[in-house]
Amino acid sequence: MRNSRRIKRMGRNRLKIGKMNLTSLMDVFTILVFFLLVNSGSVEILDAPKEVTLPESRVESKPRETVVIFISPEEVLVQGKLVALVEDIVNGEEGAVDPIHARLADLKDNVIGSSTLTVAASREVTILADKSVPFVVVKTVMSTCTSQGYENVSLAVTQKSAQVAAL
Repeated sequence: MRNSRRIKRMGRNRLKIGKMNLTSLMDVFTILVFFLLVNSGSVEILDAPKEVTLPESRVESKPRETVVIFISPEEVLVQGKLVALVEDIVNGEEGAVDPIHARLADLKDNVIGSSTLTVAASREVTILADKSVPFVVVKTVMSTCTSQGYENVSLAVTQKSAQVAAL
C-alpha cells in the first residue's frame, strides 16, 4: 500500500512531456532555404571544352554573362557554333574572319528571352583560348569583336590558388 501511494505521488509530480512546439524550428528552416536559394544563383562557371587548355592566372572578379568564344587549337566557336578554322586565320586567308563577323552580328539581332537579352546588351565578349593557340589568332578574333561593337573583351583563365600565386 505504501508503494502504491508513493507511485501515485510520483505520478502527480512528474512533468509530462506533451507535444513539441515546432514553429520556431520551421521558421529557422524556412530562412535557411530562402538563404540558399538566393545565394545559389550568384555563381557562374564557364566550362571550357576538353580540347581547350586555359592559361593560369590569379582571378579576383567573377565572370559576367557575355558572348563566349572558344578558340581550340583547330577551330573557333562563337556561342557553341563552329565559325572558323585556326589554320585559315594563321595563314591569313581572305574571308577567314567573315563568319565570325556574321555570327556576332546575328547574336546582336536575334534576342530570345531575358538571358539572351542580357548577353546581347552587355557588349562584352569572353574568349576562352587554348594556351597553345598563336597570339595572332587571338588578336585577330579580338579585333573582329571590337569591329562588331563588342568593346569589352575578356580572356578566360584558370584560377591559381592564392598560395601558389603569392610565390
